[in-house]
Amino acid sequence: MLIPDPRVTKVSITYGRIQDARTMSVPLFSYGFRPFFFSAALWAFVAMIFWIALLSGTIVFAEGYGPVAWHSHEFLFGYISAALTGFLLTAIPNWTGRLPLKGGGLIALWLLWLAGRVGMLFADRIGNVTAAALDGIYLYVVAAVIFREIVAGGNWRNLKVALLVTLFAVANSIFHFEVLWQGSPAYGIRIAVAAIVLLIAVIGGRITPSFTTNWLKRRGIAKLPVPFNRFDIAVIALTAVGLLLWAVAPEWEGTGVSLFVVGFAQTIRFARWQGWLTWREPIVLILHIGYGFVPLGAFLLGASILWPGVITATGALHGWTTGAMGVMTLAVMTRATRGHTNHPIESTAATTGIYGAILLAASARVGADLWPAGYFTLLYVSAFGWCAAFFGFILAYGAMLVGIRQSE
Repeated sequence: MLIPDPRVTKVSITYGRIQDARTMSVPLFSYGFRPFFFSAALWAFVAMIFWIALLSGTIVFAEGYGPVAWHSHEFLFGYISAALTGFLLTAIPNWTGRLPLKGGGLIALWLLWLAGRVGMLFADRIGNVTAAALDGIYLYVVAAVIFREIVAGGNWRNLKVALLVTLFAVANSIFHFEVLWQGSPAYGIRIAVAAIVLLIAVIGGRITPSFTTNWLKRRGIAKLPVPFNRFDIAVIALTAVGLLLWAVAPEWEGTGVSLFVVGFAQTIRFARWQGWLTWREPIVLILHIGYGFVPLGAFLLGASILWPGVITATGALHGWTTGAMGVMTLAVMTRATRGHTNHPIESTAATTGIYGAILLAASARVGADLWPAGYFTLLYVSAFGWCAAFFGFILAYGAMLVGIRQSE
């Protein structure tokens, strides 16, 4: 048996305390959710303001890259990538038992994300290729960090998460390639959306019934969500097939049929989680509503293929982007922030208002394509709801994210 040298142990403890003191001096970089949730919300708000200004002609930028492509890219690979990083850097230590990334390493990763946002904003000045290169490296680094932690922790169960993040990074590269060489993205968008929807199906399908079970048990309610079983695995596999078909053949009628099958299967899956019993607590209920946009988005996209006169493919896609992604990320960001800053995991008036605003944004954006006469009105209503939700998050949660945990 090896006996540790007490002098070495004392030095190690002292060094650890110095490192902890340095981290505490900048609490924003003491845990992954802090800088990335704050930045995600801020960028979601600012990018929407920029998009409205672009549409109205108030400002002009990204002319070489394309304003529509910039809009799509910055909400998918700007906002979603930050929210996803914040969640994973917070969840992975719980999965692996390893220490979280913090301090200098976390700052470097955040600066890499920020460089991508600045590069995409000033693509006209630095060149589209340079902007694409600045932005493109970030998600590969995130994927590498996740692979390192999962492998080092022997947490093979979550290797699929690392693979999906890698697929998201590849989708970003394809997106840039298509814009630079063809003028507009197609496969890049679909692959990216497919990767995120699958991540929601995997992770959201894990945390939603889990948090619901905990909440119901505390209230003595016996009717609990059905535990994860082979049916869930089958639904996720079926969803992956449907998304693959959509990514490669988005106009084929067989794809439309497969998306309807996915929608029905996902509806059955999340109906087993007893979401209606959580109506008294919005911070739990919103997880179910957010996940509900997964089957809804599949139905909408299936309808856009089979009956294109009812809804356009672009409008249908927002069932997943504004709906599933927007609602689910805010649901997770509010819950994780409260939990990790030692606040009660329950909805306040401000939090409920945030949920109401993002649901307004999602429903108005989908409704815009279903009601052509009110299209532009609903677009602006959706933009207002989106901005209100994320500005509200900054006001309600910003201090928690940049401050120090109560327990510290």
